[in-house]
Amino acid sequence: MSDIFDLIIQVQPEHIDGLGHVNNVVYMQWMQEVTTAHIEAIGLGLKQYHALKHAMVAVEHQVQYRKAAFLDDKIILRTWLSDLNSLYSIRQYAFYRFEDQSLLFTGLTKWACIEIATGHPKRMSPTFLQAYQPLDADKNPYDFSLNQNCA
Repeated sequence: MSDIFDLIIQVQPEHIDGLGHVNNVVYMQWMQEVTTAHIEAIGLGLKQYHALKHAMVAVEHQVQYRKAAFLDDKIILRTWLSDLNSLYSIRQYAFYRFEDQSLLFTGLTKWACIEIATGHPKRMSPTFLQAYQPLDADKNPYDFSLNQNCA
């Protein structure tokens, strides 16, 4: 089974926009960063994608900005898989401020499996299906009392 994956970051000056808070585009970049860190941690990163000749690509995002993040905030980027079939996986995100556990951002990405050479849809191999398991229903990804395997 897949688990919750956390990545700790600290807000840097380049993340801040003209209004003095983290720019909304940065959250999208953080979604990609935590996804990449998670797939590397489960042993199915870019190197393995190329070896297997297929990969997961984003086809849809849903995001909700809940509270602002500011310079020097320590942020936990949390992700987990919530659904899976032979062509698609659903990955969810919850980013929160470490100091006060304020939920800053939630998101969801639908990922599709493609053949790298053609870009055409491809059914996931057993390697993908084993690695990309949804989170157990009894685990609450919004319980911020514990940091999960923080990288």
